[in-house]
Amino acid sequence: MTAAGKAVAIDIPPLALTMGEPAGIGAEIALKAWMKRGRETPVFVLLDDPERLEILSRRLGWKAPVQAVDSPAEAVDVFSTALPVLPLELPRAAEPGRPDPAFAKAIIAAIENAVRLTRAGETAAVVTNPIHKKSLYDAGFLFPGHTEFLAGLTGGNHPVMMLASENFRVVPVTGHMSLAEAIKNLTTEAIIETAEITARALHRDFAVKTPRLAVAGLNPHAGEEGGMGREEETIIRPAIEILAERGIKASGPAPPDSLFTDIARSGYDAAICMYHDQALIPIKTLAFARAVNVTLGLPIVRTSPDHGTAFDIAGTGKASADSLMAALSLAAEIAARRRHMRERA
Repeated sequence: MTAAGKAVAIDIPPLALTMGEPAGIGAEIALKAWMKRGRETPVFVLLDDPERLEILSRRLGWKAPVQAVDSPAEAVDVFSTALPVLPLELPRAAEPGRPDPAFAKAIIAAIENAVRLTRAGETAAVVTNPIHKKSLYDAGFLFPGHTEFLAGLTGGNHPVMMLASENFRVVPVTGHMSLAEAIKNLTTEAIIETAEITARALHRDFAVKTPRLAVAGLNPHAGEEGGMGREEETIIRPAIEILAERGIKASGPAPPDSLFTDIARSGYDAAICMYHDQALIPIKTLAFARAVNVTLGLPIVRTSPDHGTAFDIAGTGKASADSLMAALSLAAEIAARRRHMRERA
């Protein structure tokens, strides 16, 4: 069982795994995930360059055969004996630890193709390997990151990032922006929308019958009744009151410095945090190798490992595949649960 709760036994198509940044650890952890596969590992197909994967596997001395396939359906028969790969062409060989804007076209194509296949039902979900935003920006990429790009591709109006481990989930209201910008963008409406999307996802995708949300304060001690800031009284508390009126169990504003203790975490199903690091620091501290990035508010299932490209160890074979394997398992559970609900409807 993973962060989604009790698994639903149902057949689903393979998962689409994107290549991510070729100069990072994406290829290594994909190969490792296949090598560490067990009976419960969902079938996945990697969108990448088969030749570079074969070269990497041989150089590291791994027994990880790679086989190009023409469609995700072929991956089902291939998966037991080789890592199935839907081929993408790179302009040249990637050098570990050295990102290059020339790879942007292939990186973006992997994401676009994974979304297309999933929307068409040929794959059950999209699992994304880490990207390097700076090299994509240098190539003209106009989105802040994966989440916003996926929303643009799928028509998701308000994508929400959740970081989930087996018994701990956090959701930031504001995302990839400076702390100063996050405070400017924090509104009652944004908190309400984020919390509503989170509550729906907890019920549908994580099998939580009656979701309980803990809403963090912004300031030290949740503002000390206005003595250390007024945002709790003017922005956050009104959102909690409106959520209660709409039947959503939301408590707070809670002092951020005590919201993530063992005792506190037992009292809620997800913490709604006001900015990026308020959410990610605690879960990366407590569950770095097991946490999964889940995008809520999309018409497709998307997960990702909760780490970056790890340029410092790229090409060495040292990178752990644990978070990627957790992301694959969670994507499969959510996709199976959604299919089960559609078939029952």
